[in-house]
Amino acid sequence: MPTTTRVFNFSAGPAVLPVPVLEQAQRDLVALPGVGMSVMEISHRSKVFEDLLARAIANIRELAGVPANYRILFMQGGASLQFSMVPMNLLGPGSTADYVDTGTWATKAIEEARRLGTVNVTGSTKADKYNRIPAQSELRLTADASYVHITTNNTIEGTEWKTLPDVADVPLVADASSNMLSGPIDVNRFGLIYGGAQKNLGPSGVTLVVIREDLLARSGAGLPTMLNYKVQAENNSLYNTPNTFGIYILGLVTEWLKSLGGLTAIARLNQRKASLLYSEIDRTGFYRGTAQKESRSLMNITFRLPSEELEKTFDRQASADGFDGLKGHRAVGGLRASIYNAFPEEGVAGLVDFMREFERTHG
Repeated sequence: MPTTTRVFNFSAGPAVLPVPVLEQAQRDLVALPGVGMSVMEISHRSKVFEDLLARAIANIRELAGVPANYRILFMQGGASLQFSMVPMNLLGPGSTADYVDTGTWATKAIEEARRLGTVNVTGSTKADKYNRIPAQSELRLTADASYVHITTNNTIEGTEWKTLPDVADVPLVADASSNMLSGPIDVNRFGLIYGGAQKNLGPSGVTLVVIREDLLARSGAGLPTMLNYKVQAENNSLYNTPNTFGIYILGLVTEWLKSLGGLTAIARLNQRKASLLYSEIDRTGFYRGTAQKESRSLMNITFRLPSEELEKTFDRQASADGFDGLKGHRAVGGLRASIYNAFPEEGVAGLVDFMREFERTHG
């Protein structure tokens, strides 16, 4: 049982963490069992931390079925730093990178890549206010591109890729910050996957990078040391002091995922939660989903009410009833329920009950 009263946290990130993980971290905060020091005090060069790091890597490799020819790195700077690191390391002189523009964060990735080389926006749904994912037939891929970049889940707009694009032999690079490990993933389809941990994997401050080993050869010796994937891989993410506490929590979260039955089990739970909420949104028309149905995200559910004033009232009353973080992103407005892996099913059911009562009194 939780050690204190908790609201239902629908925040897009930093997001809800599993209560068992928080409670274990609380128990062990002052001193790890058998160590006599907090995890925040131990050296990142110690055997204790090396074991914690190895466990986190092994858990991710097991959960996602990461092949042996991929390296798992823990970095800092969030996805935003990866927007620069990806082209710095993978976009060679005179070559082109393809980017698919599906929302705010994809646009930011494009802007950063353009600072470093030639970018082809191979597909975009901007004209549709990013309310859908483009079809394969809409993509205009560069045959000899250095890589193709997608954002697998668009946190602000509430859309998600259901089928990965066919990019032939070109490495597929993905910002998977908001749906990383939310369901089974075929890592072999990617050259590089990255994402901030603060949605599904742990606290903010840790960035997971999964990169195919052959791509490490593209990281030139002239790159800044800390921004070089090859250097980070050679040093097992320990070139400098990493976010030791964040990696420790990530290890606990991945243990929790394993205890539930892995990514197949969490995918079923996520589908069930999202279906419950989308069914309520579609029930009468009082609520209106903003993403086209075939592109709807399981992680970030975006919707509108008949007026902005009513949306403000909804957010205020929901917060008072213990449903926090439902206000939509400032760039698009509306409402957003982020229901990542650790978000409890009873919280979704509670929100649905609240929505029905709100409609009854305000509809």
